[in-house]
Amino acid sequence: MRAFVALLRAVNVGGTGKLPMTELKAMCEDAGFRSVRTYIASGNVVFQSAKSEAQVKSALETALAAYAGKPVGVLVRTAAEMAAVLAHNPFPQMAGNRTLAIFLDQTPGNNALETVCNQTSEQIRLGEREIYVCYADGMRDSKLKIPAAKHGTARNMNTIAKLAEMAAKLDS
Repeated sequence: MRAFVALLRAVNVGGTGKLPMTELKAMCEDAGFRSVRTYIASGNVVFQSAKSEAQVKSALETALAAYAGKPVGVLVRTAAEMAAVLAHNPFPQMAGNRTLAIFLDQTPGNNALETVCNQTSEQIRLGEREIYVCYADGMRDSKLKIPAAKHGTARNMNTIAKLAEMAAKLDS
């Protein structure tokens, strides 16, 4: 069994998509996932499964749509992939709460940053299936728009580090 990290889009953030983590854990267990653990109330779950990444994504999206009555985006990474996202952070010297990775289903195209607008002091780099953003001046006043990230979900490096640690403990 492999360890996976699932990241839900727009759950328990800014008053949208309310989902108690106990419900998310139960959905994962009902889908046959083992050793299910959630992390903070923003749609992060770590578990073991013999299913493929695509099967994990499909199972979770189906269960979440039934629960929410509408589609809920899910981005999935293996324990090794989550560790790689952390290791490849192009801004390791910056504070973890000001640096994030926007997780995507596909590799961002080489032109993904051409449509970025309202960029001021933010630094942006492309990853494998992520877009890294460093908000040197903080996120509060940023007006940064990254159209290529529209269907992604972001986590800061502190959260990514914790999820990578949790997944590594489950990886067999």
